[in-house]
Amino acid sequence: MRPDLPQWLVVGLGNPGLRYARTRHNVGFMVVDTLGRSLGETVAVLKPQTYMNNSGDVVAPAARELGLGAERIIVCHDELDLPAGVVRLKQGGNENGHNGLKSITESLGTRDYLRVRIGIGRPPAGVAVPDYVLSPPEGDVSDQITVAAEAVRLLITEGLAKAQNVVHSRAATIDNL
Repeated sequence: MRPDLPQWLVVGLGNPGLRYARTRHNVGFMVVDTLGRSLGETVAVLKPQTYMNNSGDVVAPAARELGLGAERIIVCHDELDLPAGVVRLKQGGNENGHNGLKSITESLGTRDYLRVRIGIGRPPAGVAVPDYVLSPPEGDVSDQITVAAEAVRLLITEGLAKAQNVVHSRAATIDNL
């Protein structure tokens, strides 16, 4: 890491264009939009303008340019395996079929980056996964996006263990983060 460059890379996963702007698959973009520049100069924020499945084509070169290892990369993404409204944090592990994560893992050559997993739930019976993730979420997701954005701040300022303790508690809401 070079001290004159950002010390963290926060990546929001999504698809570019208005067609996808408010879909479940774009919750990572929504988190990054919420963060904006509030994290200061020590954090670079990235919204890859490739399609989801090619996110690694942008993330890996950005990390190399900044001189950051995987432990300094935070990826915010939609998670089918979590109920809608739930936010969870982890480092490394399986991509669970998420093609954006697969692309990043392949391009970085490691799974050891940090993840802010934003639950979108599973599609109802008879609805294909691509149709589900590319449709708007039911109801307002602004509280969930705010919790995910605060999770990013906690990861950066407090580290993974402390951030997990706060975010994973049953009482984690926007009012007590």
